[in-house]
Amino acid sequence: MSNTESERVVSVSSRGQATIPKEFREELGIDTPGRVKFVRTEEGDIVVRPIRSVTDLRGILEDKTDDQGRSATERLLEERETDNASEAALRQRYTGDGEGDA
Repeated sequence: MSNTESERVVSVSSRGQATIPKEFREELGIDTPGRVKFVRTEEGDIVVRPIRSVTDLRGILEDKTDDQGRSATERLLEERETDNASEAALRQRYTGDGEGDA
């Protein structure tokens, strides 16, 4: 191990929870409560990275699908279509047309 590396052994609970040592949380700027992401490197190592903004979550659902095989993007588009249809139906019901402001 190089001089820049340090390691600590921590316990993992029966629920899969582990505590990140205080020195690492401080060094990485991880607030508590907070969120981190685990990243597998090309070498196969697992790295813990702090999430500082929502853009840090980009790609977290890549290649993930729901029970029906839909990606997060597909589900979002379907929800938007449903919302738009509901809005159009309400607009038609209360204004008598499908366009314009109420």
